Amino acid sequence: MDAPRSLPVRRRTVLAAAGAAVAAASAGATSAAAAGRTRDRTSAAPTALTARQTAGQRVIYSYPGLTVPSALLATISAGEAAGVIFFGENISSESQIASVVQQLAAANAASPVKAPLLLMTDQEGGEVRRLPGAPALSEKQVGEAAQPQTAATQAGTGAGTNLAGVGMNVNLAPVLDVYYTAGNFVDKYQRSYSSSASTVSTLGKAFITAQQATGVAATAKHFPGLGAATAAQDTDAGPVTLTQSLSKLRGVDELPYQAAIAAGVRLVMVSWAVYPALDATAPAGLSATVVQQELRGRLGYTGVTVTDALEAGAISASYDTAQRALLAAGAGMDLLLCSARDTSQGDDAAQALAGAYTSGQLPAAAFDAAVQRVTALRTSLS
Repeated sequence: MDAPRSLPVRRRTVLAAAGAAVAAASAGATSAAAAGRTRDRTSAAPTALTARQTAGQRVIYSYPGLTVPSALLATISAGEAAGVIFFGENISSESQIASVVQQLAAANAASPVKAPLLLMTDQEGGEVRRLPGAPALSEKQVGEAAQPQTAATQAGTGAGTNLAGVGMNVNLAPVLDVYYTAGNFVDKYQRSYSSSASTVSTLGKAFITAQQATGVAATAKHFPGLGAATAAQDTDAGPVTLTQSLSKLRGVDELPYQAAIAAGVRLVMVSWAVYPALDATAPAGLSATVVQQELRGRLGYTGVTVTDALEAGAISASYDTAQRALLAAGAGMDLLLCSARDTSQGDDAAQALAGAYTSGQLPAAAFDAAVQRVTALRTSLS
């Protein structure tokens, strides 16, 4: 879950019962795959990229403070990063962050990957805004407005115009969680439009449509939904298991995603909660059942999937960045959000992916398809 500006801004996640996914991610590495390891695995990539460059197309970097580290600029120039996420600590003013964006674009101009970087932040509205200005209203305030659909449209236009004005092209919004109980985790920060799935569907679709009309991609989150989490169930702080029935999950929590997909939402962020009705063994973002069967198969989503933060205060120390990256990619997550404000985190994730791509631990066909989805998104934002 994203933290409001008044809370610690580190996006932290939960990985629980994930070990089984390692085997699942490796299951496709047959002798035939091994025999093909020496072939060119980059035929479906944007250009003739190295394994490290190909892996980098799936990694979003972050950095500390107001100044972009030279190491990150070098990584971007080398064609080894898909984009950057910005937090409050990276932004002192609109002119300052616009200048940073220009630096990143200049570095990207030297890259062999001729597509714009994905430059993103959380601009939900209300408490969760990294840039000053629109949208001023929280999602709950939008939902309670006299004309909520108009308010949602205005919020989407405002968010897109605001981000585009400083050179960003992806908003990690809107939140499509349908809150179950007043004052629960999502509702207490006013991050849900409503306790009505149909209302969330309508307003989320209005926000997405309006924002994407400005040229800024929208991200529906957190699939399949965190609206059932109680006030104490914070995925930033520890594992969360949400036990609603499959019929409830699909009829309430997932309903807004059907509307978002129909509206052409460009990205979907997947939750780190565990949903036993779908998969009792792994968080949603590490579950091929959730990502590939439910989101892509049942709902027909063909766009880019993105993890919540790959780092987590509640993650067992036995899971390092490399393992998390392989688990998420193996489950079907296209983009890995390395948001610990440490460029080495992104490097560790990309290096792990590159090794698994070369060895066949992550099958080339699925890997290349993920890169192509990300590349198509990037190219469309030029």
